[in-house]
Amino acid sequence: MNTSEKVTAYIKKQEKWSDELTVLRSVFQKTELKEEVKWGTPTYTLQGKLVAGFAGFKNHYAIWFHQGVFLKNTENKLVNAQEGVTKALRQWRFEKGDEIEEDLVLNYINEAIENCKAGKEVKPKAKKGVEIPSLLKQALDDDQNLNKAFKKLTPGKQREYAKHIDEAKREATKESRLQKIKPMILAGKGLYDKYKNC
Repeated sequence: MNTSEKVTAYIKKQEKWSDELTVLRSVFQKTELKEEVKWGTPTYTLQGKLVAGFAGFKNHYAIWFHQGVFLKNTENKLVNAQEGVTKALRQWRFEKGDEIEEDLVLNYINEAIENCKAGKEVKPKAKKGVEIPSLLKQALDDDQNLNKAFKKLTPGKQREYAKHIDEAKREATKESRLQKIKPMILAGKGLYDKYKNC
């Protein structure tokens, strides 16, 4: 299946919103953006950079702009889906019966394209080193094999383990979690590996 067929299939599956998503797609197709499918949904890129996309959800459908924080948003259409978490991404949500103002949608998309060309983007901050909770640190100090195995893990996996211990409220829970993760660390596995490979 080529990209166009994949997008068509995605839209057909969104029975509740298929007419509306077809209209949005037609607006995107008036631009120079390349249509792709990423994360199972239609996504539009410019020279490999993510610009925008759209998707259907249970109670609404939406356009999202990957660097939407830079859009002027004079019509107040955009929302931050996860306030305090999402830095750059902004969504334009539509509910049943909302009119799709095609010219306005096109204006927002064209502004996003110009921002992309101008290099406007929020770069993800590099995560700092891993803060190891005292209980885990003590276990690593006491067991050289565990320490070596832990150091071989990626910083992301180390952070997952550190957070897992640190988030426990009671000392007994922290201790219990530590005992459960020791064999996983020694095996070189991440805390969530079994879910990632599904």
